[in-house]
Amino acid sequence: MSTEEKSLNFVEQIIEEDLKNGLSSAKLRFRFPPEPNGYLHIGHASSIGLNFGLGLDYNAPVNLRFDDTNPAKEEQEYVDAIKRDVQWLGYQWAEERYASDYFQQLYDWAVTFIKNGKAYVDSQSSEEMAIQKGTPSTPGVDGPFRNRSVEENLDLFARMKNGEFPEGTHILRAKIDMKSSNMLMRDPIMYRILHKHHHRTADAWCIYPMYDWAHGESDYLEQISHSFCTLEFLPHRELYDWFLDQIHDNTKVRPKQREFARRNLSHTVVSKRKLLQLVKENHVNGWDDPRMSTISGLRRRGYTPTSLRNFTKTIGIAKRDNLIDVSVLEFCIREDLNKIAPRVMAVLDPVKLIITNYPADQVVWLDAENNPEDEAAGSRKIPFSREIYIEREDFLVEAPAKFFRLSIGKEVRLKNAYIIKGECVVKDAQGTITEIHATYDPESLSGSGTEASQRKVSGTLHWVSVAQAIPAEVRLYDRLFVDEAPDSHKEKDFLEFVNPHSLQIVTGFVEPSLQNAAVEDKFQFQRLGYFTLDKDSTASNLVFNKTVGLKDAWEEKGKKEENAIINSLKEINKFFKVATAEERTEITQQLVVNLQPITNFSLLQNTIKKNLNNTKASLLLVNFILTHCPAIRFADLEQETVQKLVNLSFASESAYVRLAVLMNLSNHSQLWKEFLPQIQTLRSSEKDEAVKQFLDSTC
Repeated sequence: MSTEEKSLNFVEQIIEEDLKNGLSSAKLRFRFPPEPNGYLHIGHASSIGLNFGLGLDYNAPVNLRFDDTNPAKEEQEYVDAIKRDVQWLGYQWAEERYASDYFQQLYDWAVTFIKNGKAYVDSQSSEEMAIQKGTPSTPGVDGPFRNRSVEENLDLFARMKNGEFPEGTHILRAKIDMKSSNMLMRDPIMYRILHKHHHRTADAWCIYPMYDWAHGESDYLEQISHSFCTLEFLPHRELYDWFLDQIHDNTKVRPKQREFARRNLSHTVVSKRKLLQLVKENHVNGWDDPRMSTISGLRRRGYTPTSLRNFTKTIGIAKRDNLIDVSVLEFCIREDLNKIAPRVMAVLDPVKLIITNYPADQVVWLDAENNPEDEAAGSRKIPFSREIYIEREDFLVEAPAKFFRLSIGKEVRLKNAYIIKGECVVKDAQGTITEIHATYDPESLSGSGTEASQRKVSGTLHWVSVAQAIPAEVRLYDRLFVDEAPDSHKEKDFLEFVNPHSLQIVTGFVEPSLQNAAVEDKFQFQRLGYFTLDKDSTASNLVFNKTVGLKDAWEEKGKKEENAIINSLKEINKFFKVATAEERTEITQQLVVNLQPITNFSLLQNTIKKNLNNTKASLLLVNFILTHCPAIRFADLEQETVQKLVNLSFASESAYVRLAVLMNLSNHSQLWKEFLPQIQTLRSSEKDEAVKQFLDSTC
């Protein structure tokens, strides 16, 4: 790679520096090392893109190595899914490897460690080890088994391997430095006993290597030149290098571990443990549920390999963890599908429209462009008849001025067809519209070139012909979590943020050209969004998954909630300026209207933290949020935040602030008890009559 071709990220700079310092480009080799204990997720896509992308850029091999050192959690199902996902993303590995390929070599090296006084068998309980290991601020101490003889260690280790001991009785530890400032260097565990069936080695082993022991040594055996890990492994680098120091042959490539930051995605989780919990507790329908952040879930939802590769390139590689808004991912799939997805028509909430002046038995097949972004996509024929379905929301009997759809006496165009005008409606006994009657202009056919066809109308509607329409199940997927960072709040269970409306299933109608669609075929349902045919489809029951809307509805909602906070602060500033109780009541009512609908927990939490200051307007805003926003309560706040809020509010010059925080505390009996001494102190010095009256009635 030439540095003149493009600007280099810090990972590429590391490689370029090594090449300048004498590393042969022929010795470059990378690896992607997943643990087969779950399905790959969007976070893995970045690592896959990094490692396989480097392989392509430097014309270097990339191994797919499964870190299968924990048989308690690993399954062949996950191995197969990982291979499938990597290949679907468009990458091919040079060699398929497994840490279990090296179990014998790792064991032999461990025996050598024992013989060289670099490892020993420890028989302490995990609780005893934790005490003996010390803390980050206090050094560890030598355990009672640290100085066992080589002979005893070899005997015990062999018997551990042979399955003579139950789990938890012995471990093998590296003998390094119990006083190291790096806790990971305080005699780390190399092997533990596990009587579990392994998906590849069956029951051949009763001891299994720890990740830190297997990781670097596997890199070394495969002659990986650069081992890229996420940032949490930075403290492990010292141990990675220490283990390599004990076995490295100067004639071979010594792997180099370097770290890059995780790219967390908003409104989702990527922890395998939490993803597994979602599956096991039936919050979703399996690992490939289209709401999941797994690659297989994204694939089923309709994401393309190109969109995910573009996403990883867009967010890049960094040295600091950060949260990427899911709208960036959604932009990447919209951009790709806009280029490749055929435009078709589907109606998801149908109401029948009868064109009263159209011949009852006449069906014409009209030309419709498949994709305006791709001339080569050509066109198709769609049927047009007297009775069609349109979306129920596209009609109002009496429409406001800015309603650019169909209403009585108003004209609109039917996509690829004619201009129609609403005439009247038929309603059932409950007043629900069952039919819309309209007339059409026979001279207004789209593309006909007639004067009538060029007439300007207020809007264009999609539709399907009733007689030829195909019923379809349509799964309307939305974000799985309502909060941008559902697993980042210490006081909250991430499951509390599961979006109850993340899946809605409707029965709609699609145009007949979709009858022969294949699984994973992608379409733009015009005016509705992008959809893909699901694997649950059959010839008699088409099932479509919504991939993404044409616009970001969450961005609009987010801006609306942010504006609600801004407007509430403005209202509170008025609160302190008005003269009468009636005016303050009116302002309070407006605050309830502003604050009550806000559901973004992170926004509310950040607003509270930002406004914890001596300003009376800020403090009153915080107290009003805790009073009127169902999405957040005192119990959701960290103790330090609660303490600061109460202290600042009690010390506020404004009686309204003092009264507001007291009213909040009175609704939480435990907090009231905790702050009772401060409440009583306030009561003894309070001058405001309203506050005094409240305290007298509650204390």
